[in-house]
Amino acid sequence: MIPLRDYRVRRTFPAVTVGLLVLNALVFAFQLTRSDATPVIVDTTPWAEANVPFYGVSPTQLGGLKAISERDAFAFSYGLVPGEFLLGKDLPPRIPLPLWMTLLSSMFLHGGLLHLLGNMLYLWIFGDNVEDAMGHVRFFIFYLLCGAAAAFAQIAIGPHSGVPLIGASGAIAGVLAAYVMLFPHARVLTLIPVFFFVRLVAIPAVLLLGLWFLFQVISGAGSVGETSGVAWFAHIGGFVAGGILVLAFRRRGVPVVLWQMIRRRF
Repeated sequence: MIPLRDYRVRRTFPAVTVGLLVLNALVFAFQLTRSDATPVIVDTTPWAEANVPFYGVSPTQLGGLKAISERDAFAFSYGLVPGEFLLGKDLPPRIPLPLWMTLLSSMFLHGGLLHLLGNMLYLWIFGDNVEDAMGHVRFFIFYLLCGAAAAFAQIAIGPHSGVPLIGASGAIAGVLAAYVMLFPHARVLTLIPVFFFVRLVAIPAVLLLGLWFLFQVISGAGSVGETSGVAWFAHIGGFVAGGILVLAFRRRGVPVVLWQMIRRRF
């Protein structure tokens, strides 16, 4: 299911949402200037000493020099690598910034054009109304906190991983949770493929995003103990964080409708 638009009218211009869209696009454009063919020589000895795998190679097999592409080196530098982040050691290829800043920089990197477009589609559809309900500054802080929570959730599952965490999806998962908490009955025009045909259906946000979250949980449970190209637990962690933080970050007087519905039932 692919959401295309919602039908809620915003009251204010979503300056932060638009700014995030532009910033993610600019960073991705810069990533593309890093060559996928030009090699960068990396000393893997510090990785072996830190007992962190590098580029899919076990620490016991590391040591000496390894060539990786300039683009991959950029991801290892500015993405968040759980093993080095927990150790507090900036392993090669290093960055001219404090290591903790990869917690932020990783949110603006993407692994490819489809990765970027998918994330930005969800941010554009759901971010403007959440920003409207929170205000610009609160929404920006909320977004970063959800991204950080997402990263820590993934780190908790794979604390010794040497795979860089990159992408805005953890922070955007928090935005999705806030949206469904605030506007569970909002209709979202959704493209649904059925065999060789597609249908456009207006689905309540609580159903669409509830199914999205369920898919993350099922996929995450199935990926435990395996190396996956998708950080499922970052999505789960960001979503849970967003569902909780929206209670504190919404504007005064803005009802958290789904929370009110749950309280009435219990």
